[in-house]
Amino acid sequence: MLRGYARVSTDAQSLEGQLEALKAAGCQRVYSEKGSGADSERRALARLMKEAAAGDTVVVTRLDRLARSTRDLLNTLDRLSKVGVGFKSLRETAVDTTSPQGRLVVSILASISEFERELIKARMSEGRKRARANGVKFGPKHKLSSYQRQEALSRLATGQSQSVVARTYGVDRATISRLQKRAVTCV
Repeated sequence: MLRGYARVSTDAQSLEGQLEALKAAGCQRVYSEKGSGADSERRALARLMKEAAAGDTVVVTRLDRLARSTRDLLNTLDRLSKVGVGFKSLRETAVDTTSPQGRLVVSILASISEFERELIKARMSEGRKRARANGVKFGPKHKLSSYQRQEALSRLATGQSQSVVARTYGVDRATISRLQKRAVTCV
């Protein structure tokens, strides 16, 4: 069964052109919605993904109607292929997982996307190294100053409870507990 998916980003746009193209392509069932592709809750797409069965083919008029990025597209295509569902784009005819050539194109896209991810990871790692060399500290900021931490540890040593000490500084008891555990392991 051919299952079409149509989406427009705003209420001001019309789904008519996409719906007509999907019907002309032979789609027996068409799922449509109005909303941004960046919106993680696309109900019609979720319903399509749930109802599509092995042997079905999902059809879109353009790739950007289905996915916002290459990574998002590849993830969606992967989910479809794992349940035996094909995919076709009417505009980008080379992206057709029902044919060997289309699967090749998708594989090439996946390779490029993976390469791009590796480049991004490498740039981020280099950026973190430069930032550390320039004195930037990563991670959450301490809720207590070094003086407050020393004072809290002293109060705990005199027998005050973690809850009382935490209330004094306006922090959770778990913060004081972690402070105490770190002080014990450092000794």
